[in-house]
Amino acid sequence: MTVLALLASAITALPTRLDPVRLFLDADVVVQVVIGGLLLASIAVWTITVAVWWKLGSAERRCKAYEAEFWAAKDVDAFQAEQRKKDIPSARVAQTGIAEWRRSTGGKAIDRDGTRARLAGAMDGAVADEAERMSGRLNLLATVGSVAPFVGLFGTVWGIMDSFFRIGQQQNSSLAVVAPGIAEALFATAIGLFAAIPAVIAYNRLSHRVNRFESRLFRFADRFHATLSREMEA
Repeated sequence: MTVLALLASAITALPTRLDPVRLFLDADVVVQVVIGGLLLASIAVWTITVAVWWKLGSAERRCKAYEAEFWAAKDVDAFQAEQRKKDIPSARVAQTGIAEWRRSTGGKAIDRDGTRARLAGAMDGAVADEAERMSGRLNLLATVGSVAPFVGLFGTVWGIMDSFFRIGQQQNSSLAVVAPGIAEALFATAIGLFAAIPAVIAYNRLSHRVNRFESRLFRFADRFHATLSREMEA
């Protein structure tokens, strides 16, 4: 076999494009653990994003329908009894206000200012509970978004250290020896960014939607508070 044939066969054997699977399999075990953890974190990020987005959308639709029927209802107690078993945040806020109003106006002497303050505090607390229930899993998105790049960087540093160790063993600093190890190490940083960027975007968008949902509940609570105040004065 001639020299040209040997060179041709060597060029043919070289990979023609980046193979993430091969990079993962050839990487050091520590880098593999880092990449595996980041991939699991990325899956968790997408799962939480889809679940919370769907949950918020469903809650917004239920609250919109409930509030329209609530203000049109002639018998609030009967309407609340029908909606009690349904998962509607606005209904729980209204029920909290009704319960506090009954406790505060059940006696002979009514403290109007104290009743108004207790109504506002009770319904504001109910709104805060609903917002917290909606945003309970967003802290994981924030954690992944802030930590994942550094975890990937740790994998990269470890992989580069391992590459230099191999160079010292082989006593050969040519690009053919250095490049594969560095590519495997940099792959960890890429996976870290792959997990972090969607996490940050999802956290910002979902936090905005939760805040908007909380504001909607506060507006409903304020309007119901005004209605109960007028009822108490009458």
